[in-house]
Amino acid sequence: MKMLKRIENIIKEFKRKKFLLAIAESCTGGYISHMITNISGASNVFERAIVCYSNKSKIELLNVDPKSIEAFGAVSETVARQLANNVRILSNVDIGIGITGIAGPTGGTIDKPVGLVYIGFSTEEETFIKKYNFNADRINFKELVLEKIIEFLEEVP
Repeated sequence: MKMLKRIENIIKEFKRKKFLLAIAESCTGGYISHMITNISGASNVFERAIVCYSNKSKIELLNVDPKSIEAFGAVSETVARQLANNVRILSNVDIGIGITGIAGPTGGTIDKPVGLVYIGFSTEEETFIKKYNFNADRINFKELVLEKIIEFLEEVP
């Protein structure tokens, strides 16, 4: 499986650089963590993951500001930024990733359609967000999110 080989290469490179990674997963429900932990040696670089599917868990476990959820919604750039940054800080790692979106097939609106996802990437230097709209079923949606995360991690200096 090509995806697993790419993850294996990322793990080897992160181990060499002594980088640690933590992830806050909402709409992917642990899928990203599952794929990373399919690789032997992941424990050398993968500190933790938090599946924060509910708003309550985002607030209680990752210190997402409830006012941000109220103002912008759980699926927003603001919440993705907080998830990525806060999981990095709380886990004391080099890279934090936060994922929030609408996997579907229900739950979408005109403003926030099914397939919308925000992925936050946080390092000590910066936190930035990428927004995607995937036209896919739930499983393929998760695979597409994984693909974007792998692309980012492969480019980490």
